[in-house]
Amino acid sequence: MSWLVLVVSGFLETVWAAALGASKGFSKLWPSVLFGGALLLSMSGLAYALREIPLGTGYAVWVGIGAVGTAVYGIVAMNDPLTVGRITCLVLIVAGVVGLKLFH
Repeated sequence: MSWLVLVVSGFLETVWAAALGASKGFSKLWPSVLFGGALLLSMSGLAYALREIPLGTGYAVWVGIGAVGTAVYGIVAMNDPLTVGRITCLVLIVAGVVGLKLFH
């Protein structure tokens, strides 16, 4: 159960990161509210997962999921550049996250 909560919390990190950008420095109400809610749920899930998963592993997986999710969101929704180098680096992050789970 802890791993499922950790993965969902990682995806929620993508949500709060995207909402943070959309809030335009907290000047827009609804993206700011979404940011706060997703942040609270994401951190709560991370805290829950860390009861059973070691800190270094859990935090690295949470950040990795959030980083890859946010980068993919940027590419798909915000027209961030899609390059071979970026794809390679994102694949390496995913490989690291999977490796941390496999060797846990």
